[in-house]
Amino acid sequence: MADLKPSQRILCALDTIVTSEACNLAATVGPHVGGIKLGLEFFGANGPQGFKEVSKASNNIFLDLKLHDIPNTVAKAIHALMPLKPTIMTIHTAGGPAMMAAAANAATEAAKNVGCARPIIVGVTILTSLDDQDLDAVGYQNPVSEQVIQMAKLAKESGLDGVVCSPHEISLIKEACGKEFKLVVPGIRPAGSSTGDQKRVMTPDQAVKLGADYLVIGRPITQSDDPIAAVKAITKEIDA
Repeated sequence: MADLKPSQRILCALDTIVTSEACNLAATVGPHVGGIKLGLEFFGANGPQGFKEVSKASNNIFLDLKLHDIPNTVAKAIHALMPLKPTIMTIHTAGGPAMMAAAANAATEAAKNVGCARPIIVGVTILTSLDDQDLDAVGYQNPVSEQVIQMAKLAKESGLDGVVCSPHEISLIKEACGKEFKLVVPGIRPAGSSTGDQKRVMTPDQAVKLGADYLVIGRPITQSDDPIAAVKAITKEIDA
């Protein structure tokens, strides 16, 4: 997505369950990034009301709940969540083509009913905390890269807007699914940062050069003494 500015590519993950902290961070970094990511931990602790509070500070919210259930249940969940007006939502590609198609259709219908912009629906392929050994342990026959490509192709065929993938599958997915297929990429660590619990990581500039549309970055920003400076440094790195 060449029309995105470097700062618009950054989705800042708020790793806190405290609504006041999340709101403060969103108000601080929100004007300098493309969106704020709220995940399962925050939503489990604070629910829709917590989401609404954070959205007052930043109205571009990436709601990362990774929905995974039978098609009808996922579709109804998306309808139930649409009044929050998230910008991006996640489901699991492992739910299969019928579930993904139901999610994509529900997003279009629910957004129309609510009168808001349709959120980008992306499918989680393989979590970035997993490697080949982990996949083998749970019964997948393919290595990570092959499994991710297979799931990304299925997601596109099922009507999703893109997928969540590790930095190391970016170029493979772009080649298989086309430039317009959106890639939301976690596992991003600025040069010199700790990798934490991520096993497949890359620096922001490397990821964008390969074709990443959005970069999910949390602790390097949120745990910085100066979050705005951290964002600006990452933006400069992307734009180098």
